[in-house]
Amino acid sequence: MGSGTQTFQHRSLSVKLWPPSHSTRLMLVERMTKNLTTPSIFSRKCGLLSNDEAEEDAKKMEELAFAAADQHYKKEPDGDGSSAVQIYAKESSRLMLEVIKRGPKVNDGELADKATDLRGTIFDISGGHREFIEAEEAKELLRPLGEPGNSYTKICFSNRSFGLDAANVAAPILSTIKDQLTEVDLSDFIAGRPESEALDVMNIFSSVLEGCHLRYLNLSNNALGEKGVRSFGALLKSQNSLQELYLMNDGISEEAARAVSELIPSTEKLKVLHFHNNMTGDEGAFAISKIVKRSCSLEDFRCSSTRVGTDGGLALAEALKRCAHLKKLDLRDNMFGVEAEVALSKAISQFTDLTEVYLSYLNLEDEGTEALAKALKHSAPSLEVLEMAGNDITAKGTASLAACIASKQFLTNLNLAENELKDEGAILIANALGEGHGQLNEVDMSTNAIRRAGGRHLAQVVVKKPGFKLLNINGNFISDEGIDEVKEIFRGSLDMLGPLDENDPEGEDDEEEEDEDEEENAEHEKGLESKLTDLKINQ
Repeated sequence: MGSGTQTFQHRSLSVKLWPPSHSTRLMLVERMTKNLTTPSIFSRKCGLLSNDEAEEDAKKMEELAFAAADQHYKKEPDGDGSSAVQIYAKESSRLMLEVIKRGPKVNDGELADKATDLRGTIFDISGGHREFIEAEEAKELLRPLGEPGNSYTKICFSNRSFGLDAANVAAPILSTIKDQLTEVDLSDFIAGRPESEALDVMNIFSSVLEGCHLRYLNLSNNALGEKGVRSFGALLKSQNSLQELYLMNDGISEEAARAVSELIPSTEKLKVLHFHNNMTGDEGAFAISKIVKRSCSLEDFRCSSTRVGTDGGLALAEALKRCAHLKKLDLRDNMFGVEAEVALSKAISQFTDLTEVYLSYLNLEDEGTEALAKALKHSAPSLEVLEMAGNDITAKGTASLAACIASKQFLTNLNLAENELKDEGAILIANALGEGHGQLNEVDMSTNAIRRAGGRHLAQVVVKKPGFKLLNINGNFISDEGIDEVKEIFRGSLDMLGPLDENDPEGEDDEEEEDEDEEENAEHEKGLESKLTDLKINQ
């Protein structure tokens, strides 16, 4: 191993990871507070904490986690503190999960015992096999909803296909509880039905639920199209307080998107909007952007796999400027291109609360990547997830990206797969992750034409992270000797190293001559490693 590598390793080992700075501790309290006040599966069952209660609990949890980790560190003062950081992170996560499952406290300060109440507020028939529901079975299944005095506020009919007879049974039962419902999940509830019957069923449910004061509505996986959307017109038009709306895998075309925009009267309170896997296109994106523009409270926006191109991307980017509270943005698998991504970077620069961003397969190229990376670097201080796979990013565009990554100390997941980073880019990313990043869990750098030097540097950096789970460097050009070195670095923790069965040690870069012999390759590796080890990231 070259002297450059030894210098790199020594510098990494000299870093003291414990104790965390005051600002880091405050940042953890802020992150836990956000997690405790963000709607989730648990919060729908156990209740959502107020901001004041969440902040109070977050401060207590951080103090407990710090005390446990500090006590551990005092037993090994000569260590670098990595094990203390691991305990700090794990204890924080454990305590936070307990509070989320506990839910809000009762007025007297004691914990609320919600088990009995929950059984009486959630009605869910989605379990078991996906199957058709006919009239007699519907009567039996839905009987609890018709019992006098029940307190059901949340219903889930997903994974059961309602025919016309079953819908006619459900309608009078639902009419008795419609005024108490706050959450309705009708995803995948007409599967396999002829179109005419499915539309009739949707009309029945829409009519009977019209006027419900819902905060959550899920109509995903129903192949709605414009006809289906308009079948739910009565229900959609009556909603003025929606906080979460899911229309995924619904065949939302240009016309259907316009129908959604037309039918929903108010989205001022909307926090979650998901349009994943539809055939929206640019014209549909224009309609969706109108919804987004009216949704100033939006925290979670997903418009992935929707066939949106540059023009639609520009419209969405402009609309997102109104969403200053955004925490999660998922635009994967569209055809935005550079122009739309440069426009998006201007919106992202305003997102101080952003924790997850998914921008894979958007044709970013280096120019779009640099614009987004610079915007993210100066915003989103609590960023946890960054995905930019499949964007034709080269080493040229990696410098700005690496500087951004270096500034994101709370990063847990990084996915840059299927780009063209090569060793130059891989080592820049490794250096960016070299100091701090104590909560890093997963790094995916697969299929990037990385060779021995880049693979080794990535491995040397991430293996030292407390709580690290998976490094994926499959599908690269790492030599057999390089594979052996990586495995040696992960000795004793090979479960943290992803499969390497698609790695091609004979792989050729486009710029290299096909007849380059093994000796020249070896010299190339040695020289490249010496040159790149101390590459700096421009801050």
